[in-house]
Amino acid sequence: MSLSLSAVHSRGRLCSISLALISILLLATLSLAQAKKNPKKGAEPGQPAQRSTAEQPGAAKLESAPGASAAEGEEQDDQKGPWHGLRWRSIGPFRGGRVLSVSGVVGNPHTYYFGGVGGGVWKSTDGGLTWRPVTDKVKDMAASIGSIAVSASDPNVVYAATGEACIRGNIISGNGIYKSTDAGKNWSFVGLKDTHAIGRIIVHPKNPDIAFVAALGHPFGPNQERGIFRTTDGGKSWTKVLYKDENTGAIDVTFDPSNPNILFAGLWQARRSPWGMDSGGPGSGLYRSSDGGATWKRLDGHGLPSGILGRIGVTVAYGNPNRVWALIEADKGGLFRSDDGGENWNLVNDDRRYR
Repeated sequence: MSLSLSAVHSRGRLCSISLALISILLLATLSLAQAKKNPKKGAEPGQPAQRSTAEQPGAAKLESAPGASAAEGEEQDDQKGPWHGLRWRSIGPFRGGRVLSVSGVVGNPHTYYFGGVGGGVWKSTDGGLTWRPVTDKVKDMAASIGSIAVSASDPNVVYAATGEACIRGNIISGNGIYKSTDAGKNWSFVGLKDTHAIGRIIVHPKNPDIAFVAALGHPFGPNQERGIFRTTDGGKSWTKVLYKDENTGAIDVTFDPSNPNILFAGLWQARRSPWGMDSGGPGSGLYRSSDGGATWKRLDGHGLPSGILGRIGVTVAYGNPNRVWALIEADKGGLFRSDDGGENWNLVNDDRRYR
């Protein structure tokens, strides 16, 4: 009987201990919930309280140097602007390969195209939530896409230029220009088979039959099919309108958005080899045309760097057609800006990463 009573007493102690533990856990949970519901004034949930000005790191530095640099001021303005809350995120697909070209569709914010350097052309019609390949079954079309352009006046017309111009040692060569007239459902070859690598293709904003191609040419050797090409009949024929020599190709071309008769283009003398790369030479340069690409003038001086030039990227601001940007690889290169349509230039960023 004493053994049975002992067992009963043991079970009673265990029950008491269990109830005590449950009570402690319940109180801790209620306290945590109350703390989240009523955080301390001036502090966000899960964040430390705001330090006073005297306690903030760097406060003394700011007081001793009231004239903050322009870069710091611009960064603070950006943080206060309407975009400071946005963050970049991947929207896939995860097997499309590296991407050098993306194009949207004017008037349709949900449709996009991109070209992978080994995965062909892909299309999304739901703002990037899902993607599908649209050129996998196109006969003989190279899988490497250097540039894509969708006509602003007829979004059914899409041009895809094969062959990436970011000339690494293991790139896939292209085999010309392909065109779709039904928004990517079907594609046909429209020429420039021996261009190998293409930096840019652009379509006239009001005429889908007029397009320009910046063809870099064979990355590993000389060839003639390089430079700026123009078509006025939708790709049935092409005219070489800007050419330097068999070692220099074109890497970029762009319209003035307010006047498509004005164009800018960058030529790049470059040669790739399995063991290295030569970038730059007398063939490289920045050019402008004022007659729809019929004639071109090389832009020299007036703030542009002298000496050997390398790769050149150029674009015109949509909000201000007098503002032209050029990213120039050179010993004294960097990011240049013109505020008078390319007549005069100012170096605005000479960071070595950009030149």
